[in-house]
Amino acid sequence: MDLEHLFNGSALSAVDAKGRLSVPSFIRGVVERRSDAKAIVIGMHEVSPCLNAYDRGYAKNLFAENERRRLIEEGSDPAAHHARARRTFGLTEEVPYDTSGRIILPAMMRRKGQIEDLALFLGVGGTFEIWNPRLALDSGDADLRDLAAWRLEEKGIAL
Repeated sequence: MDLEHLFNGSALSAVDAKGRLSVPSFIRGVVERRSDAKAIVIGMHEVSPCLNAYDRGYAKNLFAENERRRLIEEGSDPAAHHARARRTFGLTEEVPYDTSGRIILPAMMRRKGQIEDLALFLGVGGTFEIWNPRLALDSGDADLRDLAAWRLEEKGIAL
């Protein structure tokens, strides 16, 4: 995959009481290069307390990865495969964005990601993460903590 088709960078976005927020332009640019749909698919991250998101076309990569893992784990824990498949494909929401990049974060995703008044977008290659920046500050990842602190300070938000 070319670099122009990977999610790189970070941004902080305000979230209003109805769950409306702006998807940063660095995210929208990649989505629109990879897909004709002006929409993102949002689901739970496999291990971190955040949301994982991607464009509609990326689902085929996730299916291939799930199948690869199923074959490696075959017979050892079939329940793990089914739980992963449900999380990857069933517990997701496709969310269109308008011309200015505004979305309404679905209530279930907002609750699952513990997204309150701010959302930290973080490119991680093939996908991107959406964090409550306060949870990112409490994470075990020093670089993520530093990034969240910097983005909050940049906006003049007290830590």
